[in-house]
Amino acid sequence: MNVNSLFRRMNAIELIPAIDIINGQCVRLTKGDYDQKTIYHNSPAEVAKEFEGLGFKRLHVVDLDGAKSKHVVNDGVLKAITTETQMTVDFGGGIKTDEDIQKAFASGASMVTIGSIAVTQPDLFMGWLERYGSEHIILGADVRHGKVSINGWKEDSDEDLLPFLQKYVDAGIRNVLCTEISKDGTLTGPAIDLYKQVMDAYPQLHLIASGGVSSINDIKALHAAGIPAVVFGKAIYEGKINLRELWDWQNESYPV
Repeated sequence: MNVNSLFRRMNAIELIPAIDIINGQCVRLTKGDYDQKTIYHNSPAEVAKEFEGLGFKRLHVVDLDGAKSKHVVNDGVLKAITTETQMTVDFGGGIKTDEDIQKAFASGASMVTIGSIAVTQPDLFMGWLERYGSEHIILGADVRHGKVSINGWKEDSDEDLLPFLQKYVDAGIRNVLCTEISKDGTLTGPAIDLYKQVMDAYPQLHLIASGGVSSINDIKALHAAGIPAVVFGKAIYEGKINLRELWDWQNESYPV
């Protein structure tokens, strides 16, 4: 692989499928509403194996029971996923204590996504960032009406997004997962303007866009806007994205 080809490949948008878990099942919510739940599969590990078979290398796993209960619940499901696949898994939902982080890493997660604690206990989050390193910590910055939301999107904080990010960028955070909650699970297109605003302010971030992806064209638009990575789930489960077409586009645009 020559240098120019490598550079193009490195700048391909990272494609990350999502598995959300409630009661050990693979589900999707709409706008974070637990009353708007669709069950897609009884075995998240089987879904993860299917994603791996389709060529995905990275997986985003959310413990929705954990987010609601404020402690990790589905670490057993996470363990099954990481045991049965070779995918790089980031795990979030309900991580509030050292014990929760240890459960996630012991169950095979390569990275943990932490949002609420970064709002409510910033010193604790800073300690985790220092202890585990920026390569293993993803800052969750989920936004509703311009404010960062916490505790499974059940509460809105007083934190505005960009100032919230600033203190953690200064502390060395490099990975940020940002969900526009009003878009999540709606298949109405991602909040590209929001993500561009973040990247304009903090171009050094590996920003993972989440929420609203409905088609390959949405992913192409995120890529064109300079967004490094995207999480999507419902568009796959609902058959809105042809994965062969998606891989063909990425391979044609960024040949190895």
